[in-house]
Amino acid sequence: MRSSEKGRPLDASGVVPRGELGPLGAARRGSETAGALDYRSAFELAPIGLVFSRNRLMVDCNRQVLEMFGATRDALIGHSFELLYPTPAEFERTGARIAASLNASGWYADERVMKRVGGPQRGELFWCHVSGRALDPSQPHAVGIWSFEDLSPRRRVGIELTPREREIAALLIEGLTSKLIGKRLAISPRTVDVYRARLMQKYHASTTPELVQKLLRA
Repeated sequence: MRSSEKGRPLDASGVVPRGELGPLGAARRGSETAGALDYRSAFELAPIGLVFSRNRLMVDCNRQVLEMFGATRDALIGHSFELLYPTPAEFERTGARIAASLNASGWYADERVMKRVGGPQRGELFWCHVSGRALDPSQPHAVGIWSFEDLSPRRRVGIELTPREREIAALLIEGLTSKLIGKRLAISPRTVDVYRARLMQKYHASTTPELVQKLLRA
């Protein structure tokens, strides 16, 4: 076996084997391991929910996500994000909206109604701020990291809404016009106005600003 300039043996590829790196190498490995553990702790203890995804499947998540959705790791890891949506249709439409709306860096954010999957609040719907990034903007759902913030302490789902009403309510809160909402949801502005009128009736609002205020306070 050949030797390095410091007298340590080299393997067939000319690299010092890991077991022969000496005290400095061992210290470096220990530092790398500690760093990895620190990153994991930061991920687990983050004050917001974090999820790594591949093709809209959850491949890892932190404790905050489990607490937020009332789930165990086994209930989420390896499963589709669809579990967290009120209906399959909302899951599909949100996926299409994300793919169409990513910016050049792959970022996306919105506020939407989601569903708790277990615990004493199983099935409860709640407002959630979701933001994230697709690592490859050309493949929006291939690999991503997503954050989830439970908005229920300051905004409740107080009135029963249809899936489409929930989507339009979320976009009204963002300040979008009927034309922009229609473009985002692939429906006509006239259809948006019909749903807006239904929301105004349900929330006893006479204007759009009043409706938005009531949605924010619900």
